Amino acid sequence: QVQLVESGGGLVQAGGSLRLSCAASGRTFSSYAMGWFRQAPGKEREFVAAMRGSGGSTYYADSVKGRFTISRDNAKNTVYLQMNSLKPEGTAVYYCAADRSRLRLGVRSYEYDYWGQGTQVTVSS
Repeated sequence: QVQLVESGGGLVQAGGSLRLSCAASGRTFSSYAMGWFRQAPGKEREFVAAMRGSGGSTYYADSVKGRFTISRDNAKNTVYLQMNSLKPEGTAVYYCAADRSRLRLGVRSYEYDYWGQGTQVTVSS
């Protein structure tokens, strides 16, 4: 069982930056691939970024490529999402998720086994 707790959300102007953090419980954090998803009001949850358990390999949605960076610190059981050049369409609840298949870079919600409660990001124009 893994518990995930996101933090770092807030209100930011368009063009600004935020860094989200997701702290995981347990001693086997490096065994999980990690992902970030987001859900805007009235829309389905969508994939943002993923990273393998050992770190290194990453994958991004086209909509955030070049602006967002996923990273992890396995010693701190934490995964991060650095978001730069934020756009108003980035307003959403952001969720981190853990996948027991540590080598997979999953882009679908059902590929992940554990989810955090989400953190709100609001980008004003």
